[in-house]
Amino acid sequence: MESNYKKLIVWQKAMRLTTGIYRNVKKLPKEELFALSDQMRRAVVSIPSNIAEGCGRQSLNEMSYFLRIASGSASELESQLLICKNLGYLNDEDLKESMPLLNEIIRMLSRLGKRTAKSLSSTN
Repeated sequence: MESNYKKLIVWQKAMRLTTGIYRNVKKLPKEELFALSDQMRRAVVSIPSNIAEGCGRQSLNEMSYFLRIASGSASELESQLLICKNLGYLNDEDLKESMPLLNEIIRMLSRLGKRTAKSLSSTN
């Protein structure tokens, strides 16, 4: 089990995404402070946090579970970013780094989850 999650490219990218989202959230209107912006911060922080937690667990089954949570948080964040764009809170320029990075993370989590599931099924 990979216990040093900091070496995982997907975790590194998720950390970079977190920084970018925190910057973007500052652009949201004050009335969104405890609504959409709070949800976005929770979702983005959940991605690297769950990758790290999964890597710190002692079984592939647990790792797979936390990777699924990270993936769900990534999808949640994607929806929230699209809501921000639709409401005019963020524009294409604001999202030019975050959206492609988020999509890459979603794909990487999917591949890592499949590899973990495959390893899990081969050990049973």
